[in-house]
Amino acid sequence: MNTGLLLLVVTIATALTFDFLNGFHDAANSIATVVSTRVLTPRKAVLLAAVCNFIAAWLLGTAVAKTIGKGMIRLEDVTQFVVIAGLAGAIVWDLLTWWWGLPTSSSHALIGGYAGAAMARHALHRGFGTAFSVIIPEGWTKTLIFIVFAPLIGLTLALLFTSASYWLMRKAAPQTVDTLFRRLQLFSAAAYSIGHGGNDAQKTMGIIAGALYTAGYMTQHDVGGDWGKYHWPIILAAHAAIAAGTYFGGWRIVRTMGSKITKLKPIGGFCAESAGALTLFVTAKAGIPVSTTHTITGAIIGVGAVHRLSAVRWGVARRIVWAWVLTIPASALVAGMLFGVIRLLHPGA
Repeated sequence: MNTGLLLLVVTIATALTFDFLNGFHDAANSIATVVSTRVLTPRKAVLLAAVCNFIAAWLLGTAVAKTIGKGMIRLEDVTQFVVIAGLAGAIVWDLLTWWWGLPTSSSHALIGGYAGAAMARHALHRGFGTAFSVIIPEGWTKTLIFIVFAPLIGLTLALLFTSASYWLMRKAAPQTVDTLFRRLQLFSAAAYSIGHGGNDAQKTMGIIAGALYTAGYMTQHDVGGDWGKYHWPIILAAHAAIAAGTYFGGWRIVRTMGSKITKLKPIGGFCAESAGALTLFVTAKAGIPVSTTHTITGAIIGVGAVHRLSAVRWGVARRIVWAWVLTIPASALVAGMLFGVIRLLHPGA
C-alpha cells in the first residue's frame, strides 16, 4: 500500500470514528424524550434510534453532504492532513462536552474543526492575514443563520403542536391522553431518529467525499454531484457508523436533555420529537447543515414554555446556549493547533 493510499485510509477511518462519536454524543437527541417519559426502556430506545439512523440512508438524500463537501471550504485548500486535523479537533470537543454533560452540536464541531484546520494550513503557507480566504461565504451564511433559526423553529413548532394537542384532548381523561401519546411517541421518536441520522451522517459523507477528492479519486464535479461509483459505499458507511454510535449511547447527556431542561410527559415528548423531526426533514432536503442538538433542545423548551416560562430551567438552558456559541470557535482552535503539530512533524503538510 503506497503512502497516499494509506493516508486516505487513515483519513476515512478518522471520519468514521467521528461519525461513531457523533452518534454516541448525540444519542440523547434521539432518545432522551422517549426515555424520560418512560415510553421505552433505554435499551429499546437506543435500538429504535440506531435502526432509524441507518434507514435514513434511503430517505433524506445527500443535499447536506454536498454542502459540506463542496460549499463551505475551498477544495483546493483541503489536504488529507487538513481533514484529519479538522476531524480530530471535532472529536476532542465532542469528548469534552460529553464528559461535561452538555448537549452541544457535533455538526458545528465538525465544520468548526474543518474550517480551523484549513485556515491554519493557509495561514502557515501564505500568511495569517489570508486565513479567512479559504471560507466560502455562501455556505457559511445559511449555516450560521440556522444556528439561531433551527432551535427557534423547533421551539415554535413545539409550542403550536403542544397547544393544539392540549386543546384537542381537553375533554379526555388524563389516563386516555397518556395512553394515546405513549403510542404516538413511538412514531415521533422514530421520525426524529430518521431526521437525526439523515442530517448528521451526511456531514461525515461530505468530509469523506472531500478526502477522496484530495487523494485524486474524485473531481470537484463529483463532490458536488452524485459521487459516481463511491455513492452507496460512502452513504452506507456513514449511516452504519452513526447508527453504531447511537446504539452505544451517551447517557450523561440523556439526563440533561430528558429531565434537566423541563419535565416531560408523553404528550410533550410527542410534540417535541414531531417538531424536531419536521424541522430536520425540511432542512435536510434543502441542504442546510443544521444542528440536531439545537433543534430538539429548542423543541423541548417550547413544550415546557406552554405551561409557564418558569417550567423551563433557564439556568441549564443558558449553559447549553453558551456551549453552542463556543463550539465552532473552540473546535476550530483545537483543530488549528493540531494541524500546527502535524506541520511540525510533517513539514510538507
